[in-house]
Amino acid sequence: MRLALPKLVNMGLVLSKTLTTTIVYPKMVNRWPVVPKMMNTKWRLNIVIDAMNVVRNSQQRCKLTTHMLIHTGDEPYKCNECGKAFSFQSKLTAHMRIHTGEKPFQCSQCDKSFSQKPHLVEHLRIHTGEKPYKCTLCDRAFAQTAQLKKHQITHTGEKPYQCQECNKFFTANSSLLVHMRIHTGEKPYQCSQCGKVFSQASSFIKHRMTHTGEKPFKCDQCDKAFSQNSHLTIHLRSHTGEKPYQCSQCGKVFSNNSHRLTSHFRKHTGEKPYQCSFCEKAFSHNNSLIKHLKTHTGDKPYQCSQCGKAFSQNSTLLRHLKIHTGEKPYQCSYCGKAFSQNSSLISHLRTHTGEKPYICSQCDRTFALNSGLISHLRVHTKEKPYQCIYCDKDFSKNSELKRHLETHMGKPESVSMLPVW
Repeated sequence: MRLALPKLVNMGLVLSKTLTTTIVYPKMVNRWPVVPKMMNTKWRLNIVIDAMNVVRNSQQRCKLTTHMLIHTGDEPYKCNECGKAFSFQSKLTAHMRIHTGEKPFQCSQCDKSFSQKPHLVEHLRIHTGEKPYKCTLCDRAFAQTAQLKKHQITHTGEKPYQCQECNKFFTANSSLLVHMRIHTGEKPYQCSQCGKVFSQASSFIKHRMTHTGEKPFKCDQCDKAFSQNSHLTIHLRSHTGEKPYQCSQCGKVFSNNSHRLTSHFRKHTGEKPYQCSFCEKAFSHNNSLIKHLKTHTGDKPYQCSQCGKAFSQNSTLLRHLKIHTGEKPYQCSYCGKAFSQNSSLISHLRTHTGEKPYICSQCDRTFALNSGLISHLRVHTKEKPYQCIYCDKDFSKNSELKRHLETHMGKPESVSMLPVW
């Protein structure tokens, strides 16, 4: 094949040429503008193969031989452990560390080690704060290319990966694979310290830090340290006041999307995804389910050191302790009245603001306290849980029972305060 190539010769791209073949420097093949337009892939390959005969330097020849594997698809380097094949020796060497567990690349900041150098480079950005990968749509920056790619899908809304079991869609295949373990029950990650197993690597890594106490992520504002970078990011918002997540229903803003906004949104949807396996009662929050489960197990691990009373929840113990200390740290900004519990202060504040967030689903009447709503609902249900122990008369309210007890002259009232269920 004859070509008019005086321009290319002048540019210094041509090594030599014959009547049928023009030979170019190997590195210039892909940059040669004539090649993709005028020659097919097979002919371009012949050019480079011919160039092999011209390259005299052994180092250049080695590089060219390695490069040629991209075109030929040849994978001469095979793993003896699993049979996986690779085009390059370096790829096989890196792969073999999966089997040997070797991690030769160590972080100088926290002594964490890695099997591959690129993984160390990415890890170092945790310490340096470098985020070289920027989203062109919102200017948000990331430390890893994988993080950027995952983020970019949030702009397109694309979810190409579908679960065949429940038809749920995912933006990333890795997310689908993790999700599938819900259906299969697979938990491939096991803690060598306590034997606990996990379905997700991220959960496993977080758990391991409970044994090591490692907290590599430090706040530069107050020196507080965290085991997870996501926790540091959320904490930093306490300094900046940033609340980037807004509820689409009521406009309330939150600093944490995955927990606080998601949890808050269930107030609007009524969703209760956490169900008790004993009585099938459902809850909107996982911590509410955990608390509830203790009513079945009878577990009360939190004991008062003053009086020996035991509680199923630490928060209940802390509230109880204020009975002994007399502490009332929650003060009303309107009238100065103090309370031992924050929930009591919130309820009290409604006497000043007039807020009545609890609405009756039967008649739309509103109440400042949930207890007021519960009491009111008995008007509709006709329920009368309070029973007089003297005459078996029933009442819908405890206050009504107290008034009734006055008709039983000289008889103790304290024994009749409990409702009959």
